[in-house]
Amino acid sequence: MTLDNLTGGDEPSIGLSDGARETAGVERSERKLFLDAAKRGEAYLTNLRARRVFPSQADLKGLENLPEELPSYPMDGKRILTLLDRFGSPATVASAGGRYFGFVCGGALPAARAAAVLAAAWDQNAAMRVLSPVASHLEEISLRWVVDVLGLPRETAGAVVTGGTMASFTCLAAARHHLLANAGWNVEEEGLFGAPPFSVYVSENVHASVLKSLSLLGLGRKRVIVLRTDEQGRILVHQLPKLEPCSIVCIQAGDVNTGACDHAAALCEWAHASSAWVHVDGAFGLWASASPRFRKVTAGMELADSWATDAHKWLNTPYDCGFALVRRANALQSAMSLQAAYLKQSEVLRDPSQWNPELSRRARGVEVWAALLSLGRSGISDLIERTCDYARAFATGLADAGFAVLNEPVLNQVLVSFGTDEQTDAIVASLQKDGTCWCGTTIWRGRRAMRISVSSWATTSQDVDRSIAAMVRLAQSHLSQAP
Repeated sequence: MTLDNLTGGDEPSIGLSDGARETAGVERSERKLFLDAAKRGEAYLTNLRARRVFPSQADLKGLENLPEELPSYPMDGKRILTLLDRFGSPATVASAGGRYFGFVCGGALPAARAAAVLAAAWDQNAAMRVLSPVASHLEEISLRWVVDVLGLPRETAGAVVTGGTMASFTCLAAARHHLLANAGWNVEEEGLFGAPPFSVYVSENVHASVLKSLSLLGLGRKRVIVLRTDEQGRILVHQLPKLEPCSIVCIQAGDVNTGACDHAAALCEWAHASSAWVHVDGAFGLWASASPRFRKVTAGMELADSWATDAHKWLNTPYDCGFALVRRANALQSAMSLQAAYLKQSEVLRDPSQWNPELSRRARGVEVWAALLSLGRSGISDLIERTCDYARAFATGLADAGFAVLNEPVLNQVLVSFGTDEQTDAIVASLQKDGTCWCGTTIWRGRRAMRISVSSWATTSQDVDRSIAAMVRLAQSHLSQAP
């Protein structure tokens, strides 16, 4: 097939039947639409670094031009794409660029983004190997690479899921199975009615996604036993209580505000002495294990029983993607497996649906494989170290300008106060409106703070310098006008 054919040239249809002509026409239209989407995507990426990070009010107003009523008849695909690009593209948040420091959002790596485009064309169902041999194969490879890069036990099994919430849900379901099976109870068959009781211990800085996972599993948000933390959000190991029988202990690799990691070795020793299960919420922070410089921050995490982490945060894959990793393969498979006569399962090879809460799902492992392959070990380490260095640059630059940094920037998170809570809120609001960069606010130890998270491969030192300058300029302007 020639290049002209691929870019919109008509293919000869002489000698084709009416049905064949119709099929050829549909195929040409489909290819043109796909290439049009790719060209529009290229234009979007080309202008990404130059645009404001958060859309303007005019951009947001443009969303009103997108149809809100379902039409009675089909709409042409090209018209749909034109509408999306004209009014949708300007209303996006430029989190894929280099100056988004709000929530922990990585920008998709070029190879991972390209793999996602190809995977969209493949349109594979990753539930079973018989549905997509390539999806199952790449997912299996990717999981093995992730376990290796993070320094986890070689026997660790895993599932590729939507993100940290579903990863914790999956891991905690495996923990629930293991603890209740040891107590003689089959929770998958009998449920929780009449089941032996067990306890869940969490940090007082536990992330909401872990509590949501506990609620989905019928374990309750409020029935947890809360463990006190230090000024950086790490569980105080010298104040640990005596564990209840049959317990789950949830610890953190990377507090969402400070980036601090719990003292995993001491916590695992304490928990395992009572045969408790230790789960690590490592949505972003667990990736520090891939860096020789920052591995000490996550030391001991490999001693836990399960780990939840994201790919779309620090690994910079497209949304949505995360990993549920469990030391005991049998516990994960027992908690997640399903049986149905019509669902043909491989008898010798790994079928993702036997390890995953979902059945039909997209082939996320394709993008993970591409991301890991494009970085290699050195690239992953460099990504972690570079973004951590940028976080320190933010902390130093804002501290030198006279503003209070509220945390020890051990990884990629920085908390900054501009004075009173009201002053901090006002300055962050003006920063968001300015459009140079984007940061959000949080509350840390009862004090309002601007939260900076540096997570994207696309961030450069120029982005950091430009953003610091905007922060200082807007803060000084606001404070100079204060009564």
